[in-house]
Amino acid sequence: MTNQYDVIVLGGGAAGLMSALTAGQRGLRVLVVEVSRKPGKKILMSGGGKCNFTNLDIQPHHFICKNPHFVKSALSQYTQWDFIAMVDRHGIRYREKSHGQLFCESSAKDILRMLTTECQSAGVKILPDCGVGYVQALSQDTQTDGFTIESNQGRFCCRNLVVATGGLSIPTLGGATGFGYEIAQQFGLSISQREASLVPMTLTGKWHDLSHAISGVSVPVTASVETKAFRESMLFTHRGLSGPSILQLSNYWHLGEQIVIDLLPEMSCEDILLGFKSDHAQKTIFSALSEVLPKSLLQELSSHWWPDDINTPLQEFKKAELRRIAGLFHHWEITPSGTEGYRTAEVTRGGVAVDKISSRTMEVEGVSGLFMVGEVMDVTGHLGGYNFQWAWSSGFVAGMHVS
Repeated sequence: MTNQYDVIVLGGGAAGLMSALTAGQRGLRVLVVEVSRKPGKKILMSGGGKCNFTNLDIQPHHFICKNPHFVKSALSQYTQWDFIAMVDRHGIRYREKSHGQLFCESSAKDILRMLTTECQSAGVKILPDCGVGYVQALSQDTQTDGFTIESNQGRFCCRNLVVATGGLSIPTLGGATGFGYEIAQQFGLSISQREASLVPMTLTGKWHDLSHAISGVSVPVTASVETKAFRESMLFTHRGLSGPSILQLSNYWHLGEQIVIDLLPEMSCEDILLGFKSDHAQKTIFSALSEVLPKSLLQELSSHWWPDDINTPLQEFKKAELRRIAGLFHHWEITPSGTEGYRTAEVTRGGVAVDKISSRTMEVEGVSGLFMVGEVMDVTGHLGGYNFQWAWSSGFVAGMHVS
């Protein structure tokens, strides 16, 4: 009977630990099975080691899902304020950055320590280095609902199975195996197309050369696709484009699609150039714009947008030509060649379809005792603590409804 549990949680990440501690606090016997040597690796590396653990403004429109209403119940059952209250109880210091993002003041280790401490207090057993070979539902004629787990550390049985295996992002952490998708398909759930998301974009050709030349330069922009726009900073890299605006946009961008970048989202480039033409006619385009944009960026752009006129005074330009050049700064069209992939992606877009998962309980319809939580599902949050909040909320809901 030592291998018999009320609840087995597959995955010791954010959603898995939240499910486990919640179920354990209800007096259930809980086992967390973690394939890596230590739980919570993604927590530790998130937010540059500071863990952006939630956001002050959690709204359903910050999440992408085939069913936009799916996230509402879980987010209302366990809010950002509930998680913040637990952080406060553990005396963890944190600070707010831009857009309501909350980060640990000291280290992401504080969040992981809090979760494992809560698990320990609730009697939850965490089993690391445990690779699962297969999952099987108990035979119907046994009169016992539940599941059998075959692993490299033995066979385990449970009444409730919580799949918290995450997605495919950052495979170097060791847990991005896709095993959760296999379990979902085994029990009749469909999988939507999966793609790396919250991820830098790569470029080829002349724009790659430009980006490589000024790698490390960051500018505030509005980056957009046809359906979505984000006004945040953009970072030029050796491979292409990154920074919050690009990471956010990657949630909505698809291969082959053009993106549009406004390099001066809070001012009119045309007004700047025509104003200088009128009052300081000896200035060049480069000198006029160097007060509002990095000189290295202007130097690179000049060879593409006004290559023969870099030293030409504004007085020698016709107004129509200045308007054309100004328009390029507000409507820079680029078609990325791809993304950096799962290697650097923060999340996986897509996953287990939610049409057969209860939004109120996270239980799979028609499979008693099987629950899906966190990133394994087709729910993707914006950058800024939203994916962690989905882990906390969905994990809590499952933990409250296992029996």
